[in-house]
Amino acid sequence: MDSSKSGEPHLRHVELDVLIPKMMREKAKVRCSEVVEAFSACCKETGILMVVKCRKQNSALKECLTKHYQDPDFFEECKQEYIREKEEFERTGIPSKQRKQKLPTSM
Repeated sequence: MDSSKSGEPHLRHVELDVLIPKMMREKAKVRCSEVVEAFSACCKETGILMVVKCRKQNSALKECLTKHYQDPDFFEECKQEYIREKEEFERTGIPSKQRKQKLPTSM
């Protein structure tokens, strides 16, 4: 993919294949929070038998996550967010996690 034609900055292999998919996984877990919670609750309730008793919840979780992982629009959305965060870091030198932290109110 030649990003220079589209006016986007060049993204390294690790960004396209590791960092952006990591962002996708984190966002997909939020978007699938209901099924994540249902699967977690089932596992807590059933203990060691979770492999057998939580199949339905596990299938629903896999289906929801896979839907997001395979969505090209979702990939593009995450890629654009990654590019914005990267550009902001290059401009300020402050990682996005530190920028998002709340400042103490009593100084």
